Amino acid sequence: MNSISNKKINQVTDQTLVVGMDIAKKKHYACFVDERGRVLKKSFPVPQSREGLEWLYQSIVKAMEEFEKTEVIVGIEPTGHYWLNLAYFLDEKGLPLVMTNPMHVKRSKELDDNLPTKHDAKDALVIARLVKDGRFSYPRILKGMEAELRVGATFRSKLVEEQGAVRNQMIRWLDRYFPEFTQVFPSFGKMALAALEQTPFPSDLAGKEIEEVLILYRQSEGLQSPQKPKAKKLMELAQHSIGVTEGQQMARIEIATLVRRYRQLEEEIEALNEQLTELVQTSVEYEWLKTVPGLGDATIVELLSEIGSFSHYQDPRQ
Repeated sequence: MNSISNKKINQVTDQTLVVGMDIAKKKHYACFVDERGRVLKKSFPVPQSREGLEWLYQSIVKAMEEFEKTEVIVGIEPTGHYWLNLAYFLDEKGLPLVMTNPMHVKRSKELDDNLPTKHDAKDALVIARLVKDGRFSYPRILKGMEAELRVGATFRSKLVEEQGAVRNQMIRWLDRYFPEFTQVFPSFGKMALAALEQTPFPSDLAGKEIEEVLILYRQSEGLQSPQKPKAKKLMELAQHSIGVTEGQQMARIEIATLVRRYRQLEEEIEALNEQLTELVQTSVEYEWLKTVPGLGDATIVELLSEIGSFSHYQDPRQ
């Protein structure tokens, strides 16, 4: 631990210009200090635009010439996703970027004026002085396949979360109008969705023969061979249902919408899984991880989307 801290401290020499930046959505603040934390340029606003970032870069170059610095290090406090544009811009310009811990920034604010007040200009100076003390970490700027995996895996998680929300809405709907339904279909497979689409209410099954119901279910997307025993049991339970019978016209529209959205999410998740699997199979790490018993493609995608290539790490502990 000490050797790592010393390495970070030694990275800031008398030839280093330290740039502290407080990140926001539309406007950042930057401050220049030297290796001892002395202010070389007070905090100034930087618009979140290509022109603003180019102007920042030129300001850094001019400051290095003015104060006879040969190196530069830019430190930020990560704020949501707003720092990513700056990170890729600095990487494009070849300027090193480091991150300070938001908790360290919060606790260091009182050192200068004994006030815990938050201000973007003040925070930029606090961040710069934390960087010169070596209190920072190194972010990993994702590129190529790693960036694709991270974006894809994140999007898949959102789709799965939305699918879970739709599932909960359907369960809530069933609890009101057809509470016996889950005794036959504890999960929402193809036949369960067909039943919800064609016969969402117990009254839809009343007076029908089993073959009529099966013909209805076959009309649903993706279901060619509905299970007769399940359909028969559902019909039996429907005869004694305690479901609500009022408001069924609008409720029918609601459940049809939920079923369509659930199917759409299933298709989108499946298509995305295929693309992510094809993408991850091009990596060397995939071949190694496939030899581990119990690791499927979905788990490997999640793992590599988080940790990236094994080449980023020096030892297994990392």
